[in-house]
Amino acid sequence: MTMSGQSHILAIGGGSFRMTERHGFLEASPLLRYGLDLTGQDRPKLGLLATAMGDDADWLLKMYGAFAGWDVEVSHLTVFPMPNVEDPRAWLLEQDMVYVCGGSVANLAALWRLHGLDEAFEEAWRAGVVLSGQSAGALCWHVGGNTDSFGPKLRVWADGLALLPYSCGVHYNSDPQRRRLLHASVASGELPDGYAADEGVALHYVGTEFIQAVTVDPAGYAYRVEHDGADGAKEFRIEPRLLTS
Repeated sequence: MTMSGQSHILAIGGGSFRMTERHGFLEASPLLRYGLDLTGQDRPKLGLLATAMGDDADWLLKMYGAFAGWDVEVSHLTVFPMPNVEDPRAWLLEQDMVYVCGGSVANLAALWRLHGLDEAFEEAWRAGVVLSGQSAGALCWHVGGNTDSFGPKLRVWADGLALLPYSCGVHYNSDPQRRRLLHASVASGELPDGYAADEGVALHYVGTEFIQAVTVDPAGYAYRVEHDGADGAKEFRIEPRLLTS
């Protein structure tokens, strides 16, 4: 848990990992080093969740490999075919940081609620466990955003854990329809005002307050999206802090 006792969420628009030249191997991004540094621990406990990928064993193995050589203690939580730990709540509270991978955010939220993990995540967050994740693993902490969980055509999704009272946009510069739909859903009131992140950019919140954006891409940005008071939405670009290592 964080030394300061503060509650941190690091919501990543994309680019948590990259493929190395050795095909099939993942390398963790400095964005994740930034998250681990928030714990204040010399050897933080990092919990991995691949619920949004159906607890895919191959993906979990690749994520473990991405942290080889890092001074972290890695474990994971699965719910298929049953939870792999006796007490998932206790496991969450033992972590210093959790990382949630991308995939189907709609399925992720349904399964977490089925297993009582929605309440456990809120308790862990309030206790100072750093919550992080990419794509689905970023959307889930917010009120909602847009998702391809239901098919290739994006749909508005407003069933997040709502630890953060905002909408969220991910993959913002790599999928143009995401920006259009986020603007439309904020304009219509389907989603509240919120924040969005390009690939390689992360949104850092302390408590429920947006503190800053960080990036590994010099061309990447974050954004604030707000209702314009009429029948549209307005967007403000946020300059992120560049992480160099």
